[in-house]
Amino acid sequence: MRHIISVLLENESGALSRVAGLFSARGYNIESLTVAPTNDPTLSRMTIVTWGDERRIDQIEKQLFKLVDVAALQDITINRHLEREVVLVKVGLLGDPADSKLELERVTSVFNASLLDVTDTLFIAELSGSSEKVDEFIKALSAHTIVEVARSGVTGLSSTERALTAR
Repeated sequence: MRHIISVLLENESGALSRVAGLFSARGYNIESLTVAPTNDPTLSRMTIVTWGDERRIDQIEKQLFKLVDVAALQDITINRHLEREVVLVKVGLLGDPADSKLELERVTSVFNASLLDVTDTLFIAELSGSSEKVDEFIKALSAHTIVEVARSGVTGLSSTERALTAR
């Protein structure tokens, strides 16, 4: 089962490396990893997407808690939560540029995506949504020439009243 684990960790050099090393040393896969500072300059929030049964996720959480840099963690997928990912997609225009642009504008409109840059031969679109929506958007654009894709990785918050705070 897919799990999203939010981790508050000390904003220190090497903290990210220690968390990634923990996963690597134990043979756990990280599907997605995002890290950024929080409103507290001493803490960063790391969002890890991984797969595993309850036993494996419990083991990951216990190992993470042992790291000195980890201030708090929460598997947000056990409760109602919101998750988002941002994708930028560079698409080449095929055939008649006017028809191609119209079709690509239609696809971006259907997905409520934004056109960021449009030239005679390429355009770059941006979409924010669930990983599933991002996957569907890329699939819808695959009828065209996808030149490049950049995904941010998942970030998310629990929808419950409980906030992830340092211990």
